Amino acid sequence: MSRTAMPEDLEATMLALLEERGHGRTIGPADVAQALGGNQPDGWGPLMQPVRKVAVRLMKEGRIVILRKGRPVDPDDFRGTYRLALPPAET
Repeated sequence: MSRTAMPEDLEATMLALLEERGHGRTIGPADVAQALGGNQPDGWGPLMQPVRKVAVRLMKEGRIVILRKGRPVDPDDFRGTYRLALPPAET
């Protein structure tokens, strides 16, 4: 795909990868970027910031969880390496 992936493409890819991985498992933001931008850094690298923006929006909507060191983060204030997961399944 292209470096100019639309937010809806990023969202759909992110949610599909998370569903495929399943509850209790995580993906990295680079997994989403590489799914759309390919394996070369010049293809997926530019998608990392847009992936983060989509992840923050989806967490605020309660559709995903952003984790750092295994714990949910404040979507408005986190730094460093992070992982993405589906929210815990309701029982």
